[in-house]
Amino acid sequence: MRKLAERDRIAQDALSMASSIREKLPALLEQFRSKRLLVIGDLMLDEFIWGQVRRISPEAPVPVVEVTDETYYPGGAANVARNLREFCDGVDLMGVVGPCRHGAQLRELLDTEGIATGCVLEDASFQTVVKTRIIARNQQVVRVDRELREPVAHAIHEQALGHLKQLLHQVDAVVLEDYGKGFLTQPFVDGVFALAQDVGKLLTVDPNPQNPLFWRGASVVKPNRLEAFTAAGIQDTGRRVKDPAHDPVLLKVGRRLQEKWETPLLLVTLGELGMLLFDHEAEPVWIPPQAREVFDVSGAGDTVIALMTLGLCCGLSLYEAAEIANHASGVVVGKIGTATVSPEELVESFSRDD
Repeated sequence: MRKLAERDRIAQDALSMASSIREKLPALLEQFRSKRLLVIGDLMLDEFIWGQVRRISPEAPVPVVEVTDETYYPGGAANVARNLREFCDGVDLMGVVGPCRHGAQLRELLDTEGIATGCVLEDASFQTVVKTRIIARNQQVVRVDRELREPVAHAIHEQALGHLKQLLHQVDAVVLEDYGKGFLTQPFVDGVFALAQDVGKLLTVDPNPQNPLFWRGASVVKPNRLEAFTAAGIQDTGRRVKDPAHDPVLLKVGRRLQEKWETPLLLVTLGELGMLLFDHEAEPVWIPPQAREVFDVSGAGDTVIALMTLGLCCGLSLYEAAEIANHASGVVVGKIGTATVSPEELVESFSRDD
């Protein structure tokens, strides 16, 4: 009975928070539009090959996909910028591409979407990361990755830090998006943090378990469950607790990461179980999920870090900002491909809580 009462209280708190945000949302969307954010991280080109399957190949037991269309989107950190661009007029992107057609294609897509590419640098020895997804009848058949994981040249990082010095005074926040592809290294991240902290900028981080960096001094770090357990050095048994705020292992993971990264705020995304917030000054808070239908989770984390950062820029608490991000990601996972959420869709999502 006590557990049922606790879940009822959490659900009521979530409804109350959603109602409060829904009332503020028109004014918040106006504030969002005036902000300017910088996204730093691994850039990718997402390629989608769409088709139909009518037969199995005579050469091997695999489906034959008859291609009907091909679409391309900015991926990785570029998808974070793309999500931000839906809500604010000023979005800058920093990363590296190679001197190839895929790098040129990515730049062209970014320019078309109104994302500033003055900090997108070219490294002659770098291969632009491309993820190709082949989809038939809304089901992903296979994904093909083209990448060469080589360290980015030191000169590129020096050039990036030079751009950052000039740009920092013009932006409201900095998002670091790590996909573990080589652009974010510890010396470079330390340089970014030092510059941003000198001028008091909000710094949010989406980490990657394959690139174990320290994020000391970040305003908020947002790992998913897998990333959180890996970074904390604790094995995930797969056990799921309906109310994650009472999961002793997950709580241990969160507290350990707050100590390790010396960050006051931590947001752990839990997929179908929503999100768990850690704050040094309060008890952990669970935010239940908002997704109605899940078709594709690719890029959902990009949406979360984008909308959460934007909310914090406008003076919202982490709880409020995470609730907005939660609704936004709930919309995105209901779409196929590397998708974004529009202001209109966000408003509609909150209106469903009535």
